[in-house]
Amino acid sequence: MSPVFPTVREVLALVPVRHGAPRLVAGDAGLDRRVRWVHVAEVPDIATLLGGGELVLTTGIGLPADDAGLRAFIGDLADVGVSGLVVELGRRYVSGVPRVMAAAAERRGLPLVELRRATPFVRITEAVHALIVDAQLTELRATEEIHQRFTELSVEGAEPAEVVRQAAELAGCPVVLENLSRQVLAYDPAGESAELLLDGWEQHSRRIRPAGRTAYDPHSGWLVTTVGARGQDWGRLLLRWPAGGELTSPDPGDRVARAEPESGPVATVATPPTRLTILIERAASTLALGRLIRRDAEGLERQIHRTLLTALIDHSRPVDEVALRAKALGVTLDRRHLVGVVVRHRADDPAGEGAGVGGEAGPAAGPARLRDLAEAVGQALREAKLTALTSAVDDHAVGALLALSDPAAEEKALAAFAAALRRVRLDADPARPAVPRPTARPADPAPRSVPATADGASRPVTAGTVRATDGAPRSGGAAAPRVAEGAARGGALRAGGPAAVIIAAGSGVGSLREARRSLVEARQIAEAARRDRRDLPIFRLPHVGLAGLLHLLRDEPRLQTFVERELGALLGYDAQHPREQLLDTLRAYLEQGRNKSAAASAAHLSRPAFYERLARIGRILDVDLDSVEACLSLHVALLALDAVRTP
Repeated sequence: MSPVFPTVREVLALVPVRHGAPRLVAGDAGLDRRVRWVHVAEVPDIATLLGGGELVLTTGIGLPADDAGLRAFIGDLADVGVSGLVVELGRRYVSGVPRVMAAAAERRGLPLVELRRATPFVRITEAVHALIVDAQLTELRATEEIHQRFTELSVEGAEPAEVVRQAAELAGCPVVLENLSRQVLAYDPAGESAELLLDGWEQHSRRIRPAGRTAYDPHSGWLVTTVGARGQDWGRLLLRWPAGGELTSPDPGDRVARAEPESGPVATVATPPTRLTILIERAASTLALGRLIRRDAEGLERQIHRTLLTALIDHSRPVDEVALRAKALGVTLDRRHLVGVVVRHRADDPAGEGAGVGGEAGPAAGPARLRDLAEAVGQALREAKLTALTSAVDDHAVGALLALSDPAAEEKALAAFAAALRRVRLDADPARPAVPRPTARPADPAPRSVPATADGASRPVTAGTVRATDGAPRSGGAAAPRVAEGAARGGALRAGGPAAVIIAAGSGVGSLREARRSLVEARQIAEAARRDRRDLPIFRLPHVGLAGLLHLLRDEPRLQTFVERELGALLGYDAQHPREQLLDTLRAYLEQGRNKSAAASAAHLSRPAFYERLARIGRILDVDLDSVEACLSLHVALLALDAVRTP
């Protein structure tokens, strides 16, 4: 029952009730039951007219005279779920209620209260009903504030961290946003210890299993709702209630020794207020909406440039319209060989590679670094005399769509661009040390085209359009070896160690309708190449292995769902039995090529113990670990789990 209703304990504290000199005779364990309504009754079969949650008032004049009748009367009230029974003394019972009635109420855990002074029942009903209405009005006002607050956050496009902070502030309870792999995306401890809140979060979260899309798990004390939109769930929002992690229960100091109820112990599970359920659902809706919205604070001209690239990625505009608008900007995309290129820093953190020219630091370092990179890409395209649309495609990467008149010039054009970008970057930052020229590498073969999934384009920082002759070197008469050598250095824009800037190129395509595939492929290659420590001038699809592919898909809800489907039962088991860690046993078995003896040795276990663990894993996951197909699926899921857990 909703906490908006008062408890029996609170009703007994009201002035009209205290005027009647109340005395609790039995059922003190039920004093925290909620009172939904107050009902006056003078007939023994009143239970058939009740719906549960009522506080029954009576003088007892119509109650049975025999012990069996009184036991049945109490039993009927307890069965229907009334909150308590209040008996006014003086008319039927003078000195007190019959002992058999008190004993029956105590066995059933039903609060039985005597009023030793005559009291008009109407005053009690008025007071209780006023309390209920006031509480409901307060709940309504709180709900209105919740709706207003999250409507404002939705309109403003607030970041997830701000939405979570506001939810915690309104609830006064810790709030956590996690993805489908139980990784924390944002949290607010509401004044409590963040370390204690997040310690062992994944295992703790797996023990929270509410029944329903939005539900309360009384065992863990977390109110949970699923976060997602358009049929795609991508996380959960959790609110701990009550704050502090202690579940509400009757005060042990108010209890007295008594026999257990005849039908077994009666447990009253406290549930969160309705306003908290509304709050967490509104917060989840705001988070889901914010994921769909991309704020854009750019001017109209830059917005048009960016729109042409993002329209190709997300199909937001017809291809013919994109071609027409690009031509108006001076970039011809029809009847051209198109190649998607993405340039990004290897590290997201500006401190990892320096904050761009001038060494900017602070909150503006990231956008400034991206702006510098976008300008460098534009200048490199101009120096290489390449025709392209270019803009920032997310918070860390700059994209370009090269338009070449000759498909055979693809490798040469990419090499020229890489070399030009290298020169531009070094010229812009004279503090960078000179890098020895490595041996020129042969051009990579044209990669195969594979379907790819587009990420939503985030807001860009800058955009531009460049056009020139396809594939021409920077200065007239430059020899081909010089271009190849420059390309070899261009991909390795080092800041000490592997390339600080990654250049990734998608497969070349022959029509604008296929340009999206090349752009998305380049973006995914660039993301996956961050884990590759090689200094390649240009990363292409053949350079990306399975681990890299899974890494770039780590935020994809479908991949996280696959991991949960394949390994969820085992992860849940390990969470319940942290000393066993059967996941490590499975990993050893798969990494040793299903060689049980070698795997047992690698796991530092005896073979009988290892075999028993494998059998247990098979039962938990309901799979045959001797099946090549099943083990392949589990191995991919393990690699995906590692990718999800790796930032």
